[in-house]
Amino acid sequence: MLPTAHGEFDLIGYEACAGGAAKPYVVLSKGVLTAEPAPVLRIQSQCLTGDAFGSIRCDCGEQLRVAMQMIQTEGQGMIIYHPEEGRGIGLLNKLRAYELQDQGIDTVEANHKLGFDADQRDYSVCAEIVKDLGISRVRLLSNNPGKLKALEDAGIRVLERIPIEISPRCSTRKYLKTKKEKLGHWLSQV
Repeated sequence: MLPTAHGEFDLIGYEACAGGAAKPYVVLSKGVLTAEPAPVLRIQSQCLTGDAFGSIRCDCGEQLRVAMQMIQTEGQGMIIYHPEEGRGIGLLNKLRAYELQDQGIDTVEANHKLGFDADQRDYSVCAEIVKDLGISRVRLLSNNPGKLKALEDAGIRVLERIPIEISPRCSTRKYLKTKKEKLGHWLSQV
C-alpha cells in the first residue's frame, strides 16, 4: 500500500531485462483492474524534473498528479511508471537537451542535435505488464498517439482515449506546441 495526497494505492514492482540491463517498472493501482468498465491506464514516462522537483518547464508532474486524482475519484485504474527519462534519452542527456533548449531550439531539435530520435521510448514492456495483470481492454489517459498505437499493436484494446491536458503557461507553451506539431500529440489548447 502507498498512502498519497490523492488517496491510497497499491504498488506492484516489475523488472524488465532489455539490452542487457534490468529496468524497474512500477505500477500504481487502485481497485479491481479487471472489473467493468475497463480500467483507466496512464503510462507515465519518468520525468525526474517534473515528477519529483515540480518543474514547470514541462507538464509531466501535473499530468501524473491529475492521473492519480482521476483514478482515486473513479476508484479503479493504474499508472505504469515507465523508466525512460527524456523520451528515452536518459536523464543526463535530457539535461544536455535542456541546455540546448535554453539557447532557443525546441525539444525535438535538441534531441536530434544530441544524436537521438525525437522520441526513443519503447512501450512494449508496458503492454506486457498490462497483459500480466490480466487486462485486455483499457481507457487510456494520454495525449500521445504513440502510446495508443503501442498498446493496440500489442493486442490491448483501447476503448477510449481520455485527454489529459494541462493548461499551457508561458514556460510550457513552446514545448507543448512542439509536441503537437512535431510529435503529433493531441493537444487542443496550444
